[in-house]
Amino acid sequence: MTKSHNLIERLQRRGLRVTPQRAMIIEALAQNETHMTAEQIFARVKDRSSVVNIATVYRTLELLVSEGFASRSDFHQERAQYAINFHGRHIHLVCRQCGAMLEASPDLLESVDDRLVQQYHFSGDLDHLTITGVCSGCQRRNLFLEA
Repeated sequence: MTKSHNLIERLQRRGLRVTPQRAMIIEALAQNETHMTAEQIFARVKDRSSVVNIATVYRTLELLVSEGFASRSDFHQERAQYAINFHGRHIHLVCRQCGAMLEASPDLLESVDDRLVQQYHFSGDLDHLTITGVCSGCQRRNLFLEA
């Protein structure tokens, strides 16, 4: 069973309607191994159906995010990017100066997760986390400019 079929089945089990347009959007997002903007998803599905518009894409993405099947990240860019939550827990480190993106080990989250539960009795959604900061290259450039 493909990722998109699995996701569609899970949505239906929750009693949510899966229209042909939603199915195409889910398929476009699930087939991609990286994050996509709503506009990129729309570009993939618009040739298959004239009924799909950008508003349908946004509504479907927000449904997937609210149901916990997809994540939304801004990555310090103008447009949000979306990904299906099948690729496991991960951390994106995004440079706020140059936009470079690195992936950090999800092991870093274990102690945070434990402390949230122990100290605050809170279960955080830490499967997809974006941390902004300054990459090593920009740090070196900043030091060079300050000297």
